[in-house]
Amino acid sequence: MKLSDFDFYLPEELIAQHPVEHRDESRLLVLHKNTGEIEHKHFYDIIDYLRPGDVLVRNNSKVIPARLYGTKKDTGAKVEVLILKINGDVCECLCGNAKAIKTGTVIVFSDKLYGECIERKEEGIRVFQMHYEGIFLEVLNETGLMPTPPYIHEKLTDNDRYNNVYAKINGSAACPTAGLHFTEELLDKIRNKGIEILDVTLHVGLGTFKPVKEDNVEDHHMHSEFYTMSKETADRLNLAKKEGRRIIAIGTTSTRTLETIITKYGEFRECSGETDIFIYPPYTFKSIDCQITNFHLPKSTLIMMIAAECSREMILHAYEVAVKEGYRFFSFGDSMFLTNE
Repeated sequence: MKLSDFDFYLPEELIAQHPVEHRDESRLLVLHKNTGEIEHKHFYDIIDYLRPGDVLVRNNSKVIPARLYGTKKDTGAKVEVLILKINGDVCECLCGNAKAIKTGTVIVFSDKLYGECIERKEEGIRVFQMHYEGIFLEVLNETGLMPTPPYIHEKLTDNDRYNNVYAKINGSAACPTAGLHFTEELLDKIRNKGIEILDVTLHVGLGTFKPVKEDNVEDHHMHSEFYTMSKETADRLNLAKKEGRRIIAIGTTSTRTLETIITKYGEFRECSGETDIFIYPPYTFKSIDCQITNFHLPKSTLIMMIAAECSREMILHAYEVAVKEGYRFFSFGDSMFLTNE
C-alpha cells in the first residue's frame, strides 16, 4: 500500500490544543465495523456499548518528563533531548542536531543532572550515561518537561492531564491517549456492570509516533518498544478467549501488545520484551474484537492500524464525517469506538 492511501484533509483548527474540562465529556464517534453505521455520542456513553463479560485491556504506562533542554559542556551550544527508553542510568534519546553529538559529548541539563554520550545510533538517536545527584526519576521530575507533541502549541498547565488516571508504570515518552477519556468514576461504573478491566504495559516511544516517510508503507522501519504482561492478565485473557467473550483494547498501544504476544505464542502468556510489530491492511487481528481509539494523524502508523481493523475506505469515510462534524483531533481530541455490534 502507498503512504498516500492514508492521507486525509484536516483543518488545522480541529487539532485539539488542550483537553476538555472533564475527561469523559469528550465526544465519541461509534463506528460499527460490520455495517459502517456511525453514531455520535459523548465518551461517558461508552458504557452503553459494553456488555457484561467484556474485557477491557488498558496500557498502564506513565509518561515521564522526558523532554530535556541542556547545553554542551565544551561549547555551550543548546541541545534538546527526548528520552525514549530508560535502563537504569542509561537512556536512549532522540536528539536535536544529533550530528553534533558524538561519543564522549557531555550535555549539562541542570546542576543535578548531566549526560555523557556513550553510543551513536541511526535516525538521531544517541545513548547517554546519566550522572545525577539523588534519585533519577525525582531529578527528572525537577528538570524535565512533559513531552507533549509538536502540534500542541498551548502550554500544558496540569501535567496530570497528559497521563491516564490509571497510569502507574513510569517509562513513556508520549501518552497512550485513548485512555485520557476515562475517569475513576466511569471505570467504577464499567466494573459494576460486570466488565473486566486488565492492565498491560507498553512504554510509548518512536515505534508509536515516528512519522512514515517511505512511499511504500511496508518499507517503513518500526522502532521497538518495551512491553510486559503479567500471568494474571494472561490467564484472564485466555479464559475470555475460551469463553468467547469480547476483548476490547483501549488504544493502539494495548492492541500492539496483545497482537505481539498472541502472534508470538499463539496464546496470551506472562512475558516481556521488545516489539516492532507493524500492523497495516491487510491484516487479520488475532487478539481483539473491538478498539477504543483517538483520531490519528494523516499517513501515520496508527491510522494504518485501525484501517486494518475494518477497512481503509470505512476509516477514511468516518474521518471525513468527523471533520464535517467538527470533532477534535489527536492527543487531546475526541474518541472513536470501533465496535463489532
